[in-house]
Amino acid sequence: MIEMFKDRLEITNPGQPLVNPDRFLDLPPRSRNETLAALMRRMRLCEEQGTGIDKVLAAVELHQLPAPDFRSEDHSVRIVLFAPRRFAEMTPDERVRACYQHAALKYVSGQRMKNASLCERFGIDHQNASQASLVINKALKANLIRVADPEHPRAGYMPFWG
Repeated sequence: MIEMFKDRLEITNPGQPLVNPDRFLDLPPRSRNETLAALMRRMRLCEEQGTGIDKVLAAVELHQLPAPDFRSEDHSVRIVLFAPRRFAEMTPDERVRACYQHAALKYVSGQRMKNASLCERFGIDHQNASQASLVINKALKANLIRVADPEHPRAGYMPFWG
């Protein structure tokens, strides 16, 4: 089901997710119905390479949108894509979720999240970099990200599973 609202788009798919929604980005794709998936591949309606979430998150970051919310709810998966909002208008939870997704996207592309990259993701001016530091600290406390190299704190950050 796809529902459009003034401030968001919600996509709901029946069935429990086969992987934790926090891991949609990095884990390989799994299909509930391989026969249907094979047909859709032959019809070129899907790629089944697992790059859909990567592309969504990259587009969200490019346009500095609030982070998508991937939820497992009552035997279904709901994905909420939000309308444009500036950093100042995002909730603390949205900022932390965006930080985690940014760190995960950087990690799967062989990079590490840094304060500067998070500033760019949010559209924060260089002189206000402390705002990104606050978000990073909240994401660290929530155990969504971790320091990439404890011996070298400036080495950046990675997702908790990296």
